[in-house]
Amino acid sequence: MINRELRRVLFVDDDPMVRAANLQTLALANLDAEAHADAASALACVDKDFPGVIITDVRMPGMDGLALFRRLKAVDPELPVILVTGHGDVPMAVSALKDGVWDFLTKPFASDQLVASTRRALMARRLVLENRALRTAAEVAADGDPLVGETPVMIQLRKTLRQLAATNVDVLIEGETGTGKELVATLLHRWSGRRGRPFLTFDCGALPLPLAQSELFGHRDGVIPGLRLSRTGRIEAADGGTLFLDALDAMPLELQAGMLRVLEEREVTPLGSDHPYTVDVRFVAAVARPAGQLVSRGALREDLFFRLDTVRLHLPPLRDRRDDIPLLFAHLLEQAAKRYRLPQPELDVESRTYLLSHDWPGNVRELAHYAERLVLEVKTTPPTCSTLTLPERTRRFEAEAIRTALASQGGDVRAAIKELGIPRKTFYDKLSRYGILPRDFRRGEEREP
Repeated sequence: MINRELRRVLFVDDDPMVRAANLQTLALANLDAEAHADAASALACVDKDFPGVIITDVRMPGMDGLALFRRLKAVDPELPVILVTGHGDVPMAVSALKDGVWDFLTKPFASDQLVASTRRALMARRLVLENRALRTAAEVAADGDPLVGETPVMIQLRKTLRQLAATNVDVLIEGETGTGKELVATLLHRWSGRRGRPFLTFDCGALPLPLAQSELFGHRDGVIPGLRLSRTGRIEAADGGTLFLDALDAMPLELQAGMLRVLEEREVTPLGSDHPYTVDVRFVAAVARPAGQLVSRGALREDLFFRLDTVRLHLPPLRDRRDDIPLLFAHLLEQAAKRYRLPQPELDVESRTYLLSHDWPGNVRELAHYAERLVLEVKTTPPTCSTLTLPERTRRFEAEAIRTALASQGGDVRAAIKELGIPRKTFYDKLSRYGILPRDFRRGEEREP
């Protein structure tokens, strides 16, 4: 997972007083700095994905700063290294710039010069790591894994899907609208031994009962008025493969009873026939609300729920994996630009603020539509859902207002509290209630009170 603003700094100098002074300067700038008395100990902390920068004195016993730079360059040519030099070392430092050193500071340097150079280097490092992650995501997607995200919940989801794909167990997926339930069902099929066999979907609430029965189970000639020819149903057509039952709770209860028999007996009987057909089908069903609630409300048969509840997957909404939003949005923006054969736009302040502050109730689908609007230069924002209750609208408004204030103030909590005009305790209570982290919006030296 990549933080939107990296802060890790290794400061290398053999003089303890110099280390202490500069460590304090970097800490006051809200940077996670750590000191090293020699090059070897710093080198041991760095790998090709090191999330930060290195500042090193040139003249040190043993491995000097230039030797450390060359070793670091071998680990990662794009790792920013800042050299600290004396006046006599300036020509050498200028030469090192041509070899890839990020910057050099001449002693004595001002604290704001150190902080400014470090921040620029950290921003460059962040962009390098994000671009690498995007390339990796694109490569993975091309290899059949389009689940973009590096939060722990997404890493675990990919691992679980790989494990489940190797089995034939039926799966029940819970997830809000737009979280990718059909994508997950597709991956379960694609990564399984059923790949190459049929993958069919059925929208459980799209048809009235007679047509839904015909579509799902099939029918014989003359059974349904107006439909003279026999029809093979989705279940039989999916033999050997996977059938995805979307919006299972929208399926009429009578049809749910028929599905229960299919799941228990692995047989399907077309309407108007007395001859059942044995089928080898993996069923993946999806609901937009917790299945237990749907059973309590009578929208989902309890026996059908228990039959499908061998394995239940929960897909998290975007608001519960906010650290994935920048990476996912960049991926979607790139896809939209390729789809419409248009240049990929840069995010302005307004768009970035909206991206970080919006709750994304439509989840990945809404985020994808927003990416398309930016590519097409349509600067409208999605309308608020009018079906929300007044308390839900109030909570959403509060959360949006807090995120917008934090975004406009760069994560400065004091300034955000002042802008909102609410007591400090109330502010922190609402942060906890809505799961908002000020560090997600911090861009500079602001610190929490």
